[in-house]
Amino acid sequence: MNANAHVCPWWVGYFLSCPARRLFTKPEVLLAPYVREDMTVLDVGCAMGFFALPMAELVGPMGKVVAIDLQERMIRSLDKRARRRGLNDRIDYRVCGQSDLNIDDLVEVADFALASAVMHEVPDPKKLMIQVHKALAPGGRLWVVEPRGHVSYEAFEFIHDAALSAGFINADAPEIKKCHSIMLTKQSH
Repeated sequence: MNANAHVCPWWVGYFLSCPARRLFTKPEVLLAPYVREDMTVLDVGCAMGFFALPMAELVGPMGKVVAIDLQERMIRSLDKRARRRGLNDRIDYRVCGQSDLNIDDLVEVADFALASAVMHEVPDPKKLMIQVHKALAPGGRLWVVEPRGHVSYEAFEFIHDAALSAGFINADAPEIKKCHSIMLTKQSH
């Protein structure tokens, strides 16, 4: 079986980042309560930057967005879009593997992580959650969002359980239309 059989095709990234999507989802409004200037944030499964670019604006010139995706074409497209908006110096681009986020060098440095519409594609959600947990500073938050039409309640609960078993605790459940959503926190030492 093809290891990438369940991964969203790269060309769907154009639909995910199209301006019409902003009519229904305004990323800067969703993220503003959680992402502030000077933060280091992770966008796990960043695609072409629908959330990464607004996060780069929110963290300001001294902040950093670590944009992670399995598909190099998605990362290249995000890089082009960030350059056009003058945000390239705020983004650290990372191509990851199926079971490795390529963030081992980030230990307790990230303040916030977003995993939007990606966890259902991950072969081992707990392994990914452990990597994100390691990268987050104590008190750091992970926001997991999955589309309800694509991900069942049971599948989302499996993802949620993987996060809890990786050491996260529940913090909140921000409401997003037509999505499952859970905010998790890494406990302080």
